[in-house]
Amino acid sequence: MSMTGLSVFDTTLQQTNVWLNDVAQEYGSDDKHLVFQGMRMTLQALRDRLIVDEAAHLGAQLPILLSGFYYENWRPSTNPSKERKKEEFLNSVRNRLQKVNPNIDIERMVRAVFRVLAMRVSTGEIEDITSILPPELKELWPESVRT
Repeated sequence: MSMTGLSVFDTTLQQTNVWLNDVAQEYGSDDKHLVFQGMRMTLQALRDRLIVDEAAHLGAQLPILLSGFYYENWRPSTNPSKERKKEEFLNSVRNRLQKVNPNIDIERMVRAVFRVLAMRVSTGEIEDITSILPPELKELWPESVRT
């Protein structure tokens, strides 16, 4: 049975839910609101760290619903941000999430989102992304995609 009566909506809701469940499992929480906000803010921080073309290529591989949140408040003219250090990147996620939930383990959330991206996005795209990241940021990705 269709939830919305529009297959494109039903499909993106289902796909987004699969991604959300994957991140929840990787992070170790069944708090969907917390996991969604963590995923959303991590994706936006990653988007802002990428050159515009790479940010768009990644956005094209996300479920439609998730890509809407990914592109929310994006200002391509500011890409890429200049964060070189892991702590700077984690702080950019932390600053976005502080209002939502100050109890999120930011590094654990970022690593969970990156593990799901590594599973759900094409290998070529993940290679493109990790190849342009500074070594300290690359370290947040699963070892299997860092080599």
